[in-house]
Amino acid sequence: MITSVLVANRGEIACRVFRTCRELGIRTVAVHSDADENALHARVADTAVRLPGAAPAETYLRGDLIVKAAVASGADAVHPGYGFLSENADFARAVIDAGLTWIGPPPEAIEAMASKTRAKELMGIASLERGRITEADLPVLVKAAAGGGGRGMRIVRRLEDLDAALEGARAEAASAFGDGEVFVEPYLEHGRHVEVQVLADTHGTIWTLGTRDCSLQRRHQKVIEEAPAPGLPESLTEDLYALSTQAVCAVAYEGAGTVEFLVADGRAHFLEMNTRLQVEHPVTEAVFGIDLVALQIRVAEGHRLENDPPRARGHAIEARLYAEDPAHDWTPQTGTLHRLTAPEGIRLDTGYGDGDDIGVHYDPMLAKAVAHAPTRAEAVRRLAGALERTTIHGPTTNRDLLVRSLRHKQFTSADMDTAFYDHHLPELTSSGTGDPYAPLAAALADARSRPSRFGGFRNLPSQPQTKRYATAGEEHEVRYRHTREGLTADGVRVVHADASLVVLEVDGIQRKFEVARYGDEVYVNTTRLTALPRFPDPTAQHAPGSLLAPMPGTVVRVAEGLTVGAAVQAGEPLLWLEAMKMQHKITAPVTGTLTALEVVPGQQVTVGELLAVVEET
Repeated sequence: MITSVLVANRGEIACRVFRTCRELGIRTVAVHSDADENALHARVADTAVRLPGAAPAETYLRGDLIVKAAVASGADAVHPGYGFLSENADFARAVIDAGLTWIGPPPEAIEAMASKTRAKELMGIASLERGRITEADLPVLVKAAAGGGGRGMRIVRRLEDLDAALEGARAEAASAFGDGEVFVEPYLEHGRHVEVQVLADTHGTIWTLGTRDCSLQRRHQKVIEEAPAPGLPESLTEDLYALSTQAVCAVAYEGAGTVEFLVADGRAHFLEMNTRLQVEHPVTEAVFGIDLVALQIRVAEGHRLENDPPRARGHAIEARLYAEDPAHDWTPQTGTLHRLTAPEGIRLDTGYGDGDDIGVHYDPMLAKAVAHAPTRAEAVRRLAGALERTTIHGPTTNRDLLVRSLRHKQFTSADMDTAFYDHHLPELTSSGTGDPYAPLAAALADARSRPSRFGGFRNLPSQPQTKRYATAGEEHEVRYRHTREGLTADGVRVVHADASLVVLEVDGIQRKFEVARYGDEVYVNTTRLTALPRFPDPTAQHAPGSLLAPMPGTVVRVAEGLTVGAAVQAGEPLLWLEAMKMQHKITAPVTGTLTALEVVPGQQVTVGELLAVVEET
């Protein structure tokens, strides 16, 4: 019987596995990099072990250090989570060879399916050969053979772009998974991403636990998932179950896994089998009323599953909350997460606590929000409403995008495909004007939190107090006065104002504004403002055409042959930054001449640091 589990992972999935272990009375062991010493998963575990010597981005790929940590801490089992080494057969063997219980499938099954190229061979599907790809095969998808999560993937629509896509995908895959193998397959533009959750014990019992739709994706990484996949004909669902069972039997699979398909034109096209727990497993748990981590542990202990799985009930939807800016090429965001709270009635899985730092080394996912209801429409409404009321004080997130996506007609009618964001991103990220009264509420709260010695009152009328705030790239100036009756502002009645709550009456309607301040950052309900100095600094300017680092990261490469004095076209890639295990293109903002190149490959940069300057022609 398992008594102590080390999770060979970090963040949200480590915290999620620990939660089940605590409920089962199992001790927990965390491992952490130096960058994660104070991370939530290291804080909540019974024991935490530092993994020495490796760079933060590589730490959780060091299987040798993790096995040593498990033995030294007295753990008798290892759970791999997802990502990192979760689909590494050599790591699974090392765990077993050390006398520990591996909470996952047999190494041979991982080996057969973890490489997508070998998995396709097992299912009788051939990949495209690089030397034989023609215009007729386009578009194609370059894909990492190991790992997942959208890393090491590139869509190629022109033959001349194929070699660069292969090079970029290899580099990204090697960084994320320690394996740079890639392959090429046809790219279906308008398919749905549908998958089947499977669970198999060591006695031959196989459960197919329904379908999930994961079509809403950015950069080939899932954003919104649901169970069951809506609108599938019964015959197609049966085909998906049969193909999934075939995959399980082909490799004598044990434990939890997911078989993924692209559904197009009424047919299922096999993509891969993930030999691990998926990020989106909570929607299956909600629909079937089960704990997949607990079942993984039971299977690892040798217990039998019931002959038939539980009955599915209702519908569940999950949305991944990322620290990123969807309106600006999904740029990852860093900084302090001051506060993250969701209303009751939904499940929130996270690897962050209030005050934690969001760094550059790992995936920018903050949390997963899950809603379950009797029908799909009710689950969609519940999740959208809960996300809208979720408090997020920290870096820019995709929360507004998630809410708008859930309420988009194409999604509510279940008429979506993997190209959803290709078609709808501009309308979903339109910032609008924001709440026009948020700056005034911030100013009134600030006035109450920092009262004048004399209350601000004067016998004679005086000029109003003014404050300036920036939000969504716009500046706002607001005015208010201290009077005998207290704080006043033109056009509104101030019903109440203190440091954390402002109530304004506008045209006879009272509105409440919750206010929180962290230095110069002010949060008013869901609006983030930056308090601006009274007198702006005229020297803090960069030359026109300056390219500034949008995030902290490492310069992984500069465009071949690029030198100062070169002519460049608007949109032309100049260099690539790696942050949070993804590579990000930095392109020329205008057509002109490169007049400065301030970085070299391997150089680390901070957000806002000057990278290059392009002088417009």
